[in-house]
Amino acid sequence: MKVPVMADLAAENKMPEVLFWVGCAGAFDDRYKAVTRAFVKILNHANINFAVLGPEETCTGDPARRAGDEFTFQMQAVMNVETLNGYGVKRIVTACPHCFNTIKNEYPVFGGDYEVMHHSSFLQQLIDEGRIKMKEGGSFKGKRITYHDSCYLGRANDIYEAPRKVLEALDADLVEMKSCRKKGLCCGAGGAQMFKEPEKGNVDINIKRTQEALQTRPEYIASACPFCMTMMGDGVKHYNKEKSIKVLDLAEFIAESNEL
Repeated sequence: MKVPVMADLAAENKMPEVLFWVGCAGAFDDRYKAVTRAFVKILNHANINFAVLGPEETCTGDPARRAGDEFTFQMQAVMNVETLNGYGVKRIVTACPHCFNTIKNEYPVFGGDYEVMHHSSFLQQLIDEGRIKMKEGGSFKGKRITYHDSCYLGRANDIYEAPRKVLEALDADLVEMKSCRKKGLCCGAGGAQMFKEPEKGNVDINIKRTQEALQTRPEYIASACPFCMTMMGDGVKHYNKEKSIKVLDLAEFIAESNEL
């Protein structure tokens, strides 16, 4: 799989069109590594001149800041900004809403000013520009898909239409949950909750959210966030539905539909 590394391009005095920020989940989580591969296949298929930081990429610091460890966040932010500015990076695309929100909205105060796009918006742009031509009668044609809004993509950055337009390009049957868009229910992993056990309560948030998804009688649950994918996937397993309902990322839908 062709994945150019920024340091190698810099050594050849080359500059990519866009930097793909992989994120911790995209690099290390076994499930989300499949999303990274799917997105790279799309980038190569669309002839996008891109690169990754590889071993020079570290966590954006989002979980540290949300957990109240401001010192660690600032250390990570400053280090990443130095790396990005050292290469003269201008455009960044990432498949993680947490990375997207942090780099776009919180790095400017540290001198990191970039054009940052979430992969949902990037995919929509590629489809609109014809750089990705959707295969007619793809594997998701007519399939019932419900989309779960990520908090950092939706309420935090007002991105609601791009993910839905990407799914509509599949010619699928997109069905909305009771709580969606601005009223969407959190998956339960935000605010660094991903890395700890939930406090005692009547029901875990991801179970409640999965219940809403199941009410739409979906064949697929669409996600655009690694945290959301984990929580919704666990929810589906809780209801013993993993054989009949799959949780997929937007990039996986596009890659599979076009047999990339």
